[in-house]
Order: sequence, then structure tokens, then C-alpha cells
Amino acid sequence: MRRNLYYLILFIFITMISIGLSSIGPDERILGSHAKLVYLHGAWVWTALLGFLSSAAFGLIGLLTQRASHHAWSIALSRASLFFWVTYLPLSLWTMQANWNGLFLEEPRWRVSVHFAIIALLIQVGITLMNKPPWGSFLNLTFFLSLGWALIQSEQVMHPGSPITSSGSIRIQSIFALLLLLCLMAGWFLTNWFRVLNIDPR
Repeated sequence: MRRNLYYLILFIFITMISIGLSSIGPDERILGSHAKLVYLHGAWVWTALLGFLSSAAFGLIGLLTQRASHHAWSIALSRASLFFWVTYLPLSLWTMQANWNGLFLEEPRWRVSVHFAIIALLIQVGITLMNKPPWGSFLNLTFFLSLGWALIQSEQVMHPGSPITSSGSIRIQSIFALLLLLCLMAGWFLTNWFRVLNIDPR
């Protein structure tokens, strides 16, 4: 229990540092101070995507090797990633309002995000009710493949593919890279919290 609390405290601490860093990030020529939201928004969603990828990878290895520890990591990673994905949605709305001066809820990437947030929540409920880790690994792998395909197929309307890497500003790219690293660290601690809390086969 003490170790679990340790992971949760570190997650909250790193998250607060990430928010603080984004608030002092550099302004951008067109977006001005609203660019700070874009930095955090981007790092947050990439943390979710990389987490889902890691969950799928552990799930695949678990299915191939039949090792319980890999199933446990797959499920913990998927739950931590789901937290980032679901909380990214209101952050996305805030970013839309600040930068577009309105909410474009028909934006294809936004619709994909909402639909897959609902799907991911239902999957995690199903995994919990079934309590069969191999099925959790299979569902996590299937979810990531479906999400990746949907994102590739969705149009980019009012949503640039990679605004940070195409900015040409080393300062902006450096701040974003540091933010992403911090968010990944927060995701790692949250994953460990879920793993110790729910599934620890050792």
C-alpha cells in the first residue's frame, strides 16, 4: 500500500511540473500565448498514444509467451493511457476555444477521439468483469490497431498533422520534447500505480 501511494504522489507531482512548464512556454508568432495549450495538449495525447502502443506490444508478447506479467503490464498501461486519453478531451476543447475562437465538434480527429474514448472505457469495464488477463491483452491489442487505423483514415480539418515539428523553432521543439518526457514519466508512475493496485502477479 505504501508503494502504491508513492507512485500516485509521484504521478501528481510530475503532472503539476508539466502543467507549470507549459504555462511558461514560449509564445508563438500566430497563436501567441495560446500556444502554451497546444504544447500540453500535444504532449498529453502523445503520452496516451504511446501508452496504448506499449499496452498492445505487451499484450502481443503476453499472448505469444503466455506470461502473466506481460498481461498485467498490458492492462495497467491501457488504464493509464485511458486516463490521459479521456482527460485530453476537455483539454482539446479548451485548446479549440482558445485558438479557433469556437468549438468545431465535427472535426474528424475530435470525433475519432470521443468515439474511441467510449470504446476504451467499455473495454476496460469488460476486462475488469471478465478478470481474464489474456483476454485483456487481446482487447488492448485490437483496440490500438483499430485506433491507429481510424486516425490514419481521418481527415485533418483545422488540425495540422505535426505543428510542433514543422514549427522550425528549436525553442518550441525543445519545450515540447521536455513536456513529452515529463508526461511520459507521469504515465509511467500512473501505470505502476494501476499495476500494484489491481494486477501484480508476483
